[in-house]
Formats: sequence, C-alpha cells, structure tokens
Amino acid sequence: MLFLLAAGLTIVFGVMDMINLAHGSLYMIGAFVGAWLAPLTGSFWLALGGAVVVTAAVAVLMEISLLRTLYARDHLSQVLATFALILILNDAVKMVFGADRPLSAPEALAGPVALPGGLQYPAWRLLIIGVGLVLAVLLYLLVQQTRIGALVRAGASNRRMSAAMGVDVPRLFTAVFGFGAALCAVAGCLLGPLLAVQVGMGENILIPAFVVVVIGGVGSIRGALLGALLVGVVDTLGRTVLQQGLREVLPPQWSSAAGPALASVAMYLLMAGVLAWRPQGLWPVRGR
Repeated sequence: MLFLLAAGLTIVFGVMDMINLAHGSLYMIGAFVGAWLAPLTGSFWLALGGAVVVTAAVAVLMEISLLRTLYARDHLSQVLATFALILILNDAVKMVFGADRPLSAPEALAGPVALPGGLQYPAWRLLIIGVGLVLAVLLYLLVQQTRIGALVRAGASNRRMSAAMGVDVPRLFTAVFGFGAALCAVAGCLLGPLLAVQVGMGENILIPAFVVVVIGGVGSIRGALLGALLVGVVDTLGRTVLQQGLREVLPPQWSSAAGPALASVAMYLLMAGVLAWRPQGLWPVRGR
C-alpha cells in the first residue's frame, strides 16, 4: 500500500513538478468514502469502486479549480497552498462524515490462512500484498507499453518538449492527478480495516511516501516499488530484529520504546545514504 501511495505521488511530482502535501488527504477521502458506502451497498468491493470514482472526481475538481494556479509558482508556494488544503479537507471530511468511521474487511477474508511451514498469516494482509503486486505489474505495463504511458514518461522527462510536440499538457496533468488520487483511494480502502479511518490519517502516511519517492527516484514507477520494498523491509526489521537485540542489553520497558523509534530513524538513514550515493534516486526516470 505504501507503493500505491508513492506511485501516485511520484507520477504527480514527476510529471507536474509539483509538491502536493494534500496527497495524503486524498488517501483519507478514499477511506472515508469507502467506509460510508460499505454499509449502504452491503459490499466492500462496491464501496471500493465507488471510493475510487469519488476520490478521482474530487481530485480532478481540485486540480482544475486550484492546483493549476500553482504550476507556475515555486515549490515553497506549492507547499504552503497544499498544506492549507490539508487543513481545509480535514475539516470538510469531519463536517461530512464525522471524525471517524468503522470499516471492516469482508467476512470471508477476516481470518488467517495456512501458509507452507505451518505459518498462520492474516488473509486480508495477504490480499493487500497480492493487490499491490498486481497493480505494480499493471502500472508498469501501462507506463511502458501504452501511448498514455509514453505521454506520462515524456512529461516526466521533459515537460516543455512534450508541449512543443503537441501534447495537451493541461489535460495530461488533470488525468495524471486523478489517476494518482484513484491509487490513493485503493490504498485507503484496503488499509481501512487494519488502521483507524479517522480525520488526519493522511498525514501519518505522507512522509513515508515522500521518503519512498526520494529513494526510488522522482517520476519512476519501478523506483517507487523498489523504494517501498526497501522502506518496508528496513522498518519491519527495525521493529522486530532491532527490538529483539535491544532486549538483550536493555531493560524490557526501554527496549520496547527504543525499538520503534530507532526503526523510524533507520528509514531516514536509508534515505540519507541513498541520496549520498545516488542523488537522483535508485531508479530515476531517464533524461531527467
């Protein structure tokens, strides 16, 4: 799911050259819309589809009405404006849906499944892994094998040259922003049963998503996948192996607190190491 968030973010950042701090708010909107539609439709999957459509529509309206005025501004102006959007969207969601909403996974996928070796693994988490991998493959084929993907890659590599060659850049920007929001909605709905669907949930995932984009390379789908895997592995190992090692040398109450904190630090150390070695990221877009 971190890959889905980072993929939408890296496409928007790479093609539009815009820092959108409100990206996490679209993830929140997708989760809330899915939690609202699930009891109305009686189907989690119909709610997921509705959340994707609604979130993409909100993103398109946001891009047409506001974000287009920021393309010519510097990154500081974009950061300030989209940070203001976070506050506005948080209050808007609270007014429409309330501060939080329950969202449950389908009953058929609520329990564990048996894996080879006798390991019991939650079925919903296994589904999330599968969805992430399938969408990664589909995104790669879309970007690398289709005309739309060629336009996106051209825009990420050289936006001015793309416009000079006849590409409708405003329409491309709108489509890219809506597509990135749709990926956010998928992530929000699938993570809703695991995490609390509440106002402000987008801010918690925004910084790790930016870390993934920086590590993988701005505008690169393959880089987003690689960066998400690296960040996930480093974070998980930090919360398990590191914490277990600390228990050998520190009192239990200290190791329980230090393990997660050091795991978070490890993510940023990984980013700093990658930037020192390859400032453009591990798998940057060619020609950038």
